[in-house]
Amino acid sequence: MILEDAVVIFTEKADWHSKGLAAACAHEGLRPLILSMGECGFDLATGRPGLVFPGLDGRLPGAVFVRLIADGTTEQITARLGLLHAAAALGVEVVNDARAIEACVDKSMTTFRLAAAGLPTPASFVVESREEAQARFDALACDAVLKPLFGAQGKGLVRLKPGDRMPEPDAVDGVYYVQEFVASRGSRANGGAHDWRVFVLDGRPLGAMIRRSTGWVTNIFQGAEGEPADASGEAGALAVRAAAAVGADYAGVDLIEDENGRFLVLEVNSMPAWKGLQAATGIDVAAALARDLARRLARPDAA
Repeated sequence: MILEDAVVIFTEKADWHSKGLAAACAHEGLRPLILSMGECGFDLATGRPGLVFPGLDGRLPGAVFVRLIADGTTEQITARLGLLHAAAALGVEVVNDARAIEACVDKSMTTFRLAAAGLPTPASFVVESREEAQARFDALACDAVLKPLFGAQGKGLVRLKPGDRMPEPDAVDGVYYVQEFVASRGSRANGGAHDWRVFVLDGRPLGAMIRRSTGWVTNIFQGAEGEPADASGEAGALAVRAAAAVGADYAGVDLIEDENGRFLVLEVNSMPAWKGLQAATGIDVAAALARDLARRLARPDAA
């Protein structure tokens, strides 16, 4: 049995984001429940396939909103993604669904999806061999960024310059994800760097900000400052296409405007934070997300 007005918000702790989203869902007449994925699981011993959601008395929520999948072992992550797949198969609205999360958490697949959709992205490669990575980097003959395959908030980024040597495999968990470094427009003249974060929801750009930093890493988490930006132009249109390319219902899309004024898509985050964007733009992101969930639960043909 599905409780059509129940919304489970998956996170690891009740933080500013999850509390705000829960309050916005309640305002829409929904019944929010904040849970950790570690508290849930499969019930395959009652004669029919089912899932365990504490607080729902054996029933399923109408929707699941994935704010965060916590770090864990390979087995834990696999089980949590399996839970999302199973919930969708049983008729639960899952936002974002497991397929979109899988495509975004793995930067190699994100880049592949973006390129396959014909979106402009920096030159990138992903290999396991240190020697192959070194050869490909040397062939680029320009600055590049070595990124963790699984990573967020600007953590673990390494700027490489021509002639630099690739680190040992253990330092990159056995996978070299390397992306051409793109200087942002005007950065050479004024120092620092900037890029764009566009928040996409249900096929439209909800809002955008420019993130400015005194260094080359532009994540808000790393100290960059956000300012409001126009989401109705090229950046917003590219962000919508990028979210569609990975199958995300909501996403934080990072873009950069190069020295020639051309926008390139850097990354797509399927579980983006929005505190920085909200502070920069004044947009009530949680309210918009809650309205979207309410619409989905009200439509029998919800996407």
